[in-house]
Amino acid sequence: MKNKNSKIGKIEVDRDLCIGAAPCVTLAPGTFTLDEEGKAIVIEMRENTDEEIIDAAMSCPVLAINIYDKDGKLIYPR
Repeated sequence: MKNKNSKIGKIEVDRDLCIGAAPCVTLAPGTFTLDEEGKAIVIEMRENTDEEIIDAAMSCPVLAINIYDKDGKLIYPR
């Protein structure tokens, strides 16, 4: 089920930067998973809160996750 109160409009994972460390998957398993190449991808049906998703992005050791609000403004990283 999608978080209807979410202020997040878009989540992008930079596949060139992603090293598959997977703290994002550990912290927000309803939002992130690893694909067949061992890189993080976003799951369409988000079950995590905005705070959990941002914490997951902050945990990325290579800053491969960009989060935007519904107006397209970058939320993380700033």
